[in-house]
Amino acid sequence: MIGTSARLLRLVSLLSARPAWTCGELAERMGVTGRTVRRDVARLRELGYNVESDPGPWGGYRLGGGTRVPPLVLDDEEAFAVAVALREAALSGVLGSDPAAVSALLKLRQVLPPRIADRLGEMDATFVHTPRSGGHRIRSGLLLELAAACRRGERARLSYRDHAGKESVREVDPYRLVHTGLRWYFVARDVARDQWRTFRADRVVRLRPVGRPVELVDPPDPAVLVSRGIAGVVYPLYGRVRLPHPMDQALRLVPPTIGTHYPDGPDATIVEIGANDADELARYLLGLGTPLRVLSPDDVREALLRRTRELFEENGGDRSSQ
Repeated sequence: MIGTSARLLRLVSLLSARPAWTCGELAERMGVTGRTVRRDVARLRELGYNVESDPGPWGGYRLGGGTRVPPLVLDDEEAFAVAVALREAALSGVLGSDPAAVSALLKLRQVLPPRIADRLGEMDATFVHTPRSGGHRIRSGLLLELAAACRRGERARLSYRDHAGKESVREVDPYRLVHTGLRWYFVARDVARDQWRTFRADRVVRLRPVGRPVELVDPPDPAVLVSRGIAGVVYPLYGRVRLPHPMDQALRLVPPTIGTHYPDGPDATIVEIGANDADELARYLLGLGTPLRVLSPDDVREALLRRTRELFEENGGDRSSQ
């Protein structure tokens, strides 16, 4: 006779496998009495599963939608598929700035059997991702390490590489992960400097806990801290662009962490965006996929026109004359 917990898991698995079961069918498959099946169904309902039933001797049980998220029962292949989907959502930013995919993946990885977790680890070593426009590749394993550090509330030793490629090691108190739509940022308190800092996650080399619990006192708003940090970066070039969209739409196209927005009447917005050079900014503007007008400087306008002409010529040029 299997234990109650294992029996409940078995019952959920059966209910998920087909639209409906009679009480007798479930009892036979599980090797128990009909009374035990009814008692287990009641227990599943207490746990949050919406198990619907039809009265009468030929009535049956079926799994309906619930009002809250109950425990899930997944076989190996299903767990692997869910983990892969969460991994891709985290890396691609398909959910926008919401870090829910990383949080869910962290929880799932913590309970996965080693045979499945190892398969996910192998993917990081063999799969190659093309970064999004302006984005930088980061291992999902590293994202999970950073997320786990934030949840543990434990001081860690951070190895970090700056924009010049120089590596440093410092002790930090991890706090949050923030996704801007282009990059992931790790928010932590720099212990030696007693300052809250933001670190680009793709520049983190490694993070190791040091075994000292910490209690964060009056932590900052992590999203605001990242936004201010990005706004404080001095770029060698700034471009001004007019978007034919009201402010709310322009903010969705170009997040406030990327540019500074100014209303230009009710239906247009001027955005100032920093970049390392004109060609980099031109690539970003093309990736927006919207009509726009470059107000300044001329270098950005020329780079945008040059890239547009190259795309036009690569795709057959003016076919109207053929």
